[in-house]
This record gives sequence, C-alpha cells and structure tokens, in this order.
Amino acid sequence: MKAMDDLFLYMLQDVYYAERQILKALPKMTKAAQNEQLRQAFTQHREETQGQVDRLQQVFEQIGKRARGSTCEAIQGLIEEAEEVISEFEQGPVRDAGLVACAQAVEHYEIARYGALLAWAKACGLNEAATLLEETLQEEKKTDQLLNDLANSEINQQAAKQAKAA
Repeated sequence: MKAMDDLFLYMLQDVYYAERQILKALPKMTKAAQNEQLRQAFTQHREETQGQVDRLQQVFEQIGKRARGSTCEAIQGLIEEAEEVISEFEQGPVRDAGLVACAQAVEHYEIARYGALLAWAKACGLNEAATLLEETLQEEKKTDQLLNDLANSEINQQAAKQAKAA
C-alpha cells in the first residue's frame, strides 16, 4: 500500500508538469488576446508562473526528490481548448472572452491541486513546503479574481456587443 508521501509526490509531479506547460502556452494566449489589460494579465501571470515553478523545485528539494513532472492529461486538455479558441475565433472581444474562460479553467485546476497539496503538506508536517505552496495558492486565487474582474467589467460586455452588431 502506498503512503501519503507517495500521493503528495504524485500530485507534486502533476502540478510541476502543468506549470511548465502553462509557461509554454501563456505567450500564445498573450499574442492572441486583443484587450490590453488581458494581455498584461497573461504577461504578469507568466512571470508569476516561473516563480511558481521555482517554488515547486524547492518543494522537491525539501522532500529529497528530483524535480520532474508526470504527464497531466487535464492540463493538456485545458491548453488544447485555449488553442481551439484561438484557431476558431477571430482576434477580438469574443476570442478574449473565450481566452478568459480557458485561463480561468486552468486557474481553477491549479487552485484545486495547490489546495490539496497544501493540506497534505500541513498534515505531514512539511511546514516549509506548506509555506511555498500557500504562496502559490494565493497567487492563483489572485489571478483568477483578476480574470473574473476583467471579464465582468468589460470583456464580456464587449463580446456581447460584437455579437449583436454582427
């Protein structure tokens, strides 16, 4: 029977893979977005994501394991969805609304993973790892809120207006 530390490592490898894939996807999403605030949010989150990868590497060090990812089918699917939005919709407010939705799906996945990892780190007495995971969890929540605010303050309304004008 596998122990809790095996589950922790399994999910840590999953989210490490996910973050590295997100690093690759964010420049494409930034380029595809028309809304300047959305572009800035994607650019800022890419910088944060690099810091998150660095923190994950520190967590691997703390548990005495080599930092490596394991394929995460969920994140691959979410990134594929964003690529479909980019290819199926012209640059503009409707595509931006789709990109926000795709980015929030990624954030929600990450929030779920980091929440579980944080709880497990605390339960296992991995206090330094818990601190690093908490920092990342808060960044993911902040990014999700920023995307939500952008969508509700202007992007969704602009997309709806474009649809009515067409």
